[in-house]
Amino acid sequence: MNAAPDPSRRSERAHVAVLDAALALCRENGLAQLTIEGIADRAGVSKKTIYRWWPSKGAVLLDAVSEVANRTARHGDTGDLVADMRAQLSNVVAIISPQDTSPLAALVAEGQRDPALAASIREQLIVPSIAGFEERMRSAQRAGQIPENADFGVALDLFYGPIYHRLVYRLGLPDEHEIRARVDHVIAGLRAMG
Repeated sequence: MNAAPDPSRRSERAHVAVLDAALALCRENGLAQLTIEGIADRAGVSKKTIYRWWPSKGAVLLDAVSEVANRTARHGDTGDLVADMRAQLSNVVAIISPQDTSPLAALVAEGQRDPALAASIREQLIVPSIAGFEERMRSAQRAGQIPENADFGVALDLFYGPIYHRLVYRLGLPDEHEIRARVDHVIAGLRAMG
């Protein structure tokens, strides 16, 4: 005897399919060409299903990017701050790549035109990322890897500001060598504050 279908499982599959479709279509065609109709078609769901969960294509894309960031760009804590920051920055660059078709870059650009989306980006993506960064820095302080007076705001800007600067101005994203050098310099600077 077959069990009755579980609607929550079907909804979860549809949810994942919509997020995957939004990312794929944004990478293929850019945000300007991304439509709810296209997402629905690629995901195999109705537009009504999408609008039940999200108010706009920007909101769909934000959830998709947030899900990827939460899965791949969390701050690890192996006890080695240098290795952890190199890995984290490499993961951030991987999420942004390729630069010309990056859903994250498209989302940031759209947020410049849409204040409500910009607020959602800050709340859903940026604030939790900063909280994870600050917790990793506090752990490094407790372990004696950086001094107690280290300025987390300055450190955040030094680690991530250059990546987003290069993204916005299409200067090419840093490679592993550049990431290693940046991490080494920033951490040396933090340590010199003690």
